[in-house]
Amino acid sequence: MSFSFTVTHRDGGARRGWFRTPHGIVETPVFMPVGTQGTVKAMTPRDLDDIGTTILLGNTYHLHLRPGDGLIARLGGLHAFMGWPNPILTDSGGYQVFSLASRRKVEEEGVAFQSHLDGSACALTPESAVDIQMQLGSDIAMVLDECPALPAPADVLTASVDLTARWAARARARFLTYRDQPPAGTLPTNPGQAQFGIVQGGTSPELRARSAEKSIAIGFEGYAIGGLSVGETADAMYTTVETTTPLLPEDRPRYLMGVGTPIDLVEAVARGVDMFDCVMPTRNARNGQLMTKDGPINIKNARFADDDQPADPSCRCYTCRQFSRAYLRHLFLAGEILGSTLNTLHNLYFYLDTMRGIRDAIAFGTFEKFRQSVHRSFSRRSLNP
Repeated sequence: MSFSFTVTHRDGGARRGWFRTPHGIVETPVFMPVGTQGTVKAMTPRDLDDIGTTILLGNTYHLHLRPGDGLIARLGGLHAFMGWPNPILTDSGGYQVFSLASRRKVEEEGVAFQSHLDGSACALTPESAVDIQMQLGSDIAMVLDECPALPAPADVLTASVDLTARWAARARARFLTYRDQPPAGTLPTNPGQAQFGIVQGGTSPELRARSAEKSIAIGFEGYAIGGLSVGETADAMYTTVETTTPLLPEDRPRYLMGVGTPIDLVEAVARGVDMFDCVMPTRNARNGQLMTKDGPINIKNARFADDDQPADPSCRCYTCRQFSRAYLRHLFLAGEILGSTLNTLHNLYFYLDTMRGIRDAIAFGTFEKFRQSVHRSFSRRSLNP
């Protein structure tokens, strides 16, 4: 395997390190911009590289349906297809299964669902999710899991944990077999791919422990905490992360899926998380909300109509170096594509710069001070544009 992980610094529960993939080294803690369909909305790969992006997230479900993993494999894999030379993690499609509650059926074999594109019948199994991701050639592939909405009855969560574990065992067996002998008709594009397991269990400490134990017994290169930020309170999420991370191997990366706000990032890092992804910085940018060191601003507000300041005077991104709040507001109100591009570039730079600050603070033993500075700038209520 070309994948390895090393912890270099600790500050309380927070840890700094790096992991190696076939397409490069990623420093942790890290935030992964979401490129669901082979692109981060409104951004070019060049812009992403310029602002310091080291790893992107793509999605098995969406890329399988369009343009097709077979086509991507024939064209050299996802890295070549989207012009991105650095590491890529692909989600298995489990969250999309969660979001398609009205058009899918979960069974032991896998998930049967209707395509959101044309309504055609489709299926996703633990094995097919592995096959698809092998053809995409991502550096990190996630196992297929089931993610129930919260709150959920204990019996539903227990069934989900056990089903996820059975699926994980099948996915691992397929992954190991595939590396040695790819199925006929498939074209693996990254033989050094790593596979991460996913821990489910809602907010139940007992079920999280049960899920972690089952996943660790199977054995993966890294472990994700799934099934959070799906309806539970912030405090419940933090408590669940705090009780789950100590159950996971010290020598493997820990990935909190689909989270979150700047406060969520520092709180999860304080509890031992290494990896994050979330659509918030890109989605909120397209809706006119910009992150700043003093908290978020809504650029569509009339008070910015003749404001000649940059979005964040302390920011060194291209958007803040070149353009005023007045211009960004004009672009947003005019519906210009450039507005989405400049806003997204700024928000992603802010998130990546926050992660750089976190890594430096851990190395210098000042993480708690950094954590409190983020709390002073942000509240969860302020992050809805």
